[in-house]
Amino acid sequence: MKFVIANWKMNLSVEASIALAKNYAKQFKKTTAEIVVCPSFTSLPFIAKMLEETPLAVGAQNMFWEKTGAFTGEISPNDLVELGAAYVIIGHSERREHLGEEDWMINRKLRAALEAKPLCPVLCIGEGAEDRDNDQREEVLSRQLGEALSGIELKAGQNIIVAYEPVWAIGSGMTPELDDIDYVLDMIRVFLRRAFGDTADAACAVLYGGSVNSETAKKIAALPSCDGLLVGGASLQAKEFYRVAATVVE
Repeated sequence: MKFVIANWKMNLSVEASIALAKNYAKQFKKTTAEIVVCPSFTSLPFIAKMLEETPLAVGAQNMFWEKTGAFTGEISPNDLVELGAAYVIIGHSERREHLGEEDWMINRKLRAALEAKPLCPVLCIGEGAEDRDNDQREEVLSRQLGEALSGIELKAGQNIIVAYEPVWAIGSGMTPELDDIDYVLDMIRVFLRRAFGDTADAACAVLYGGSVNSETAKKIAALPSCDGLLVGGASLQAKEFYRVAATVVE
């Protein structure tokens, strides 16, 4: 299956989120790809309810690793499921950078998400500009994958999506060369096969994200190693996001 995930981040009010979701529903009356909308926590219950009768799925932008407890301000994976979320983004670079998320935290969140059926975690990994300039891309990505997936065994019915988002490309208008994207996505796929064996190809998907728009999406989505796209800024306009998604559906 192909995926297109819209990450609205902290960009829209509840009212604006509802309006955008309505426009999404008009654009995506049917689709052969899994289209996932990830609004803010404050908008999530409204968007999930609104999109119930559409082909669109709903995801969250983050979660905590415990089901309940004295964790002020955190969000339980069980609450996400109750609200209608089927996906959850974990380990986004903005949370790593601004909120100090470390790989061990991401590992715990992945474990918790996999146990909260039917949540599917979307694990984000990516190298920074300094890593790229110092030829440490593979080392950084391998470490992020290895620590995030440490000790995890996929059970029947469990799935993981890995989204490669080079940190230097997010919101910059720049994307890596197509050969570089293809190489990294294939590297991730090989890593997943080593981690999960014969089940990896069926249970895992590998996406690209980072300054994805309707101009860059078609060539990226056409790469043989690409299972879809994680879209940020371009997802804030329904028509532009539809154009991006169309490159995956086609």
